[in-house]
Amino acid sequence: MRHVFVLANPESGRGRGTAARDAAVARLRELGLRVSERTGSSVDDTRRFAAEAVAARPDALVIVGGDGTLAIVLDVLVGSGIPLVLVPAGTGNDLARALGIPFGSPDSAAVAAMAAAHGVSRSLDVGEAICPDGAAHFLTVAALGFDAKVSERTNSLRWPRGRARYYLAMVIELIRLRPMAFALRADGAEIALSHGTLIAVGNTRSYGGGMPVCPQADPHDGLFDVVHVAPVGRITLIGLLPRLLRGTHVRLPQVTTLRATEVDVSAPGLVVYADGERIGSESVKIRVIPAALSILLPSADGDHETPDPRKAHR
Repeated sequence: MRHVFVLANPESGRGRGTAARDAAVARLRELGLRVSERTGSSVDDTRRFAAEAVAARPDALVIVGGDGTLAIVLDVLVGSGIPLVLVPAGTGNDLARALGIPFGSPDSAAVAAMAAAHGVSRSLDVGEAICPDGAAHFLTVAALGFDAKVSERTNSLRWPRGRARYYLAMVIELIRLRPMAFALRADGAEIALSHGTLIAVGNTRSYGGGMPVCPQADPHDGLFDVVHVAPVGRITLIGLLPRLLRGTHVRLPQVTTLRATEVDVSAPGLVVYADGERIGSESVKIRVIPAALSILLPSADGDHETPDPRKAHR
């Protein structure tokens, strides 16, 4: 009997994690799988349960949560040889968007359960960001510059609640907007892009709940897509946002894109976020680890042959 370990974050998606967990566990048991279940009540709990899951060597680890939950456990999962199944229950769900995993409907948990039982294994690249004061793996986008400062400001505010706090943080950072003196290297070569508004290093297309800042990024190709936005004024940046939401900003003359396996960035006042979490400051080395993780995805053709998930690992 296939054994799956379910690890849930009940706070994901403003409390949707509990319902998603219950639906996933019920469906997994209906499919005849042996289920071990843990629910983390804190970051430390979640990391400890992830280590417990890896030690148990299940056929799959089912994560119920969003990109933030994945960020908590990713360091434990990379290199473990345990395939991941994602039940998206966050607010952004950017990895689910990148992989075409359904979310936001009552059927999402059932689809994920079917992936655990009969899914197709696919390898995923993983990013690693190393700063002088912190390091972490990530799956979606590393943000450096204006967008990282908005995240930093959002985390420092105690009022208002929800999305309004993010919008207030954006207004504050727009008022404080100054070009950053970036020093950028890609695959060891100096890049002639210095001052700028932001740099995004994408393993997947989007951050912030579907904003395609790196619209051509592919988490299976062993490369990052890097987007550099030149210095712009407040009005220009506000006008750029609708194009950013459509992914057409990369056609603008103020935007430069490149592809690389390793990126080094430094700047005075630099703050680095990845998968929505703070990594560190001052400078960062970001490298891609190709095919470092595997994920079981719903079968597109209805083939219910159960794969050997460990064959996808190096």
